[in-house]
Amino acid sequence: MFRFGSPPRLNDMPITIPARLLLHCSILTVLLIFQLFRMELPEGAWSRMKKGIVVVDSDQDQCRRLCTMLEKNQYSTISIHSLQYLEAKLKQSICLAVILDIDTIPVDNRTVRELALKFPNVYFFCLSEQPFHPELKDAICYHMYACLNKPVDPEELLYWTKCIYDEEVVP
Repeated sequence: MFRFGSPPRLNDMPITIPARLLLHCSILTVLLIFQLFRMELPEGAWSRMKKGIVVVDSDQDQCRRLCTMLEKNQYSTISIHSLQYLEAKLKQSICLAVILDIDTIPVDNRTVRELALKFPNVYFFCLSEQPFHPELKDAICYHMYACLNKPVDPEELLYWTKCIYDEEVVP
């Protein structure tokens, strides 16, 4: 019998021996399947697949190359070719980051600020060929996690994505 205030234990519950055996076996089976499934994936891939990375780029070929680069390293991606669908996608999907090509997608400080305030748990990256964007100074300074140069260096992209996933795991 258990006392008020203490959590009930499995042995305290009126469960018959066959039911208890079945419960233990099903728990062990689930754990075994989980371990086997986890062992098939490369190290760190399990946590990377939990949240996606949204790539917003009106150049569909470049967007596909960027998504392929991320997916080869076990990151799930979502491609969007217009800014108007970004907010809806962020509301319906669990996303950790947005990579925004500011050369092909018309964006301003206000739009980036509003997105960053509505989705504080999402990291925003910008992607550009140009080293300076004075019209986006505030957005880049206060709301962008990092700026990536085109063409995208795969090692740099993977470094930044690993950084945000590592930050997500550390409390």
